Amino acid sequence: MTTLSPYDSLSPVTRAAYRAKAAAADLAPLPRADKDDALLAVADALEVRTAEIVAANARDVARARENGTSESVVDRLTLTPERVRAIAADVRAVAKLPDPVGEIVRGNTLPNGIDLRQVRVPLGVVGIIYEARPNVTVDAAALCLKSGNAVLLRGSASAYESNTALVGVIRDAVGGAGLPADAVQLVPGESRESVHELMRARGLVDVLIPRGGASLIQTVVSESTVPVIETGTGNCHVYVDAHADIDMAIDILVNSKAQRVSVCNAAETLLVHQDIAAAFLPRALDALAEAGVTVHADPRVLAHAEGTRATVVEAVPEDWETEYLSYDIAAAVVDSLDKAVEHIRLWSSGHTEAIVTTSQQAARRFTRLVDSTTVAVNASTRFTDGGQFGFGAEIGISTQKLHARGPMGLPELTSTKYIVTGDGHVRP
Repeated sequence: MTTLSPYDSLSPVTRAAYRAKAAAADLAPLPRADKDDALLAVADALEVRTAEIVAANARDVARARENGTSESVVDRLTLTPERVRAIAADVRAVAKLPDPVGEIVRGNTLPNGIDLRQVRVPLGVVGIIYEARPNVTVDAAALCLKSGNAVLLRGSASAYESNTALVGVIRDAVGGAGLPADAVQLVPGESRESVHELMRARGLVDVLIPRGGASLIQTVVSESTVPVIETGTGNCHVYVDAHADIDMAIDILVNSKAQRVSVCNAAETLLVHQDIAAAFLPRALDALAEAGVTVHADPRVLAHAEGTRATVVEAVPEDWETEYLSYDIAAAVVDSLDKAVEHIRLWSSGHTEAIVTTSQQAARRFTRLVDSTTVAVNASTRFTDGGQFGFGAEIGISTQKLHARGPMGLPELTSTKYIVTGDGHVRP
């Protein structure tokens, strides 16, 4: 008589979670050198098998275009040989970063002689639910491996071929380097039910991180029984103060909006102080027009559009809360810095806000009053990024305040535990 394993009755998603939990236990105590060797093997394998990856991705891209997917989404989906090489370079950069596991956060000897240390430890099993961005597959795997975590990856069905190819390459490289291949898994299935199973795997999955649009994030936050780190949408603002350098402000505005429109740190709203509007807006509108940006303007901005080359439409209330992810930006003139802050507090998603000003007093007030993950002074919103901050590839940008906030690098993928060392101590 055949004896059934207790796992045989479980769903494929649950079995994957059990395998990930076992792999996480094996991965957690490994020294940095073992993890770095595996990451370097992953980077090499990505380059060696680029043609295979790009071919799989081309099938996803072709299907997306057949389905009428917007070009901004197709851009996020697309992998080219150059992008694969860049992804491999990011993996190597992660390998060079310090390993947070084992770092002593704080420690001291208590008055009774007990040695107390708080040290960083891996979270365990991290689930990532994300949309049509196959680069996230590699970024997440690299960061989780480096920080000693197993990862369950659930990308969108639109990138299924790409993600399958990438995870196959990663698992082969990780296993070949002597680490548990099950530390990196693609969640089985393309249906919504597989996502729901992952969200209900409390006790097997330690944390979920959703990356994508507002609808995806809210679904995961609302329906998951697994703890969630919320990565928010990016309704980012650029405020041009009365004391701004106009040339600088135009450069920052265009870079924030148009350097890459399909990402969460792209600017979606321009706010201009009334005292500089007449000098700044005609030039800014022409610069945005040259970049191909349509301006959704309030009446005071519209008044400055005559004679410019700008494509301008009248703003509607929904524009102030919209994350366009396209060549569109909302624009308004405000009476003061405090009015700009009031607008941001009302409509911002809490991601990134920038002020352009030569006034240190204005900069200090803006950074004090604006409560977002990142506040930039005389710099583009596009700098809110783990790579730009020197963290290596990021796992996401958290817009909540627990357990992490802002770009999440390696330390944010750890928790802590206390190690108490005594010498026969008992509590009186």
